[in-house]
Amino acid sequence: MFCHLSAYAGFIVPFGGILGPMICWLSRKDESTWINENGKNSLNFQLSVLLYTILLIPLCFIIIGLPILGALWILKVICIAIASIKASRGEEFRYPLSIPFIQ
Repeated sequence: MFCHLSAYAGFIVPFGGILGPMICWLSRKDESTWINENGKNSLNFQLSVLLYTILLIPLCFIIIGLPILGALWILKVICIAIASIKASRGEEFRYPLSIPFIQ
C-alpha cells in the first residue's frame, strides 16, 4: 500500500511521485512477490503520467492541453487512492493508461 501512497509525494517534492514508489519498491521487492508487483505497477504508472505530461506541455500553448492535463492529474489522484485501498485489502489493481516500462 505504501508503494502506491508514496506517489502523492510528487505533489510536494519534484519527482517525488517517482522517487517514492521507486525507493519503496527497490527496498522491499525481494521480500514478497506482492510488494514486487504493486511496486512495479505504481512505478510504471508514475513514469507513464510523467511521459504524458511531457507530451502534453506543447499542447498547453494552444490551450487544448490544459484540460487534458487537468484530467490526467485528476485521474492520477483517483487511481492512486483506489490502488492504495485495493492493495490494503490484498486485491490486485491495474492502472489505466499505464505503460509497462518495468517488467
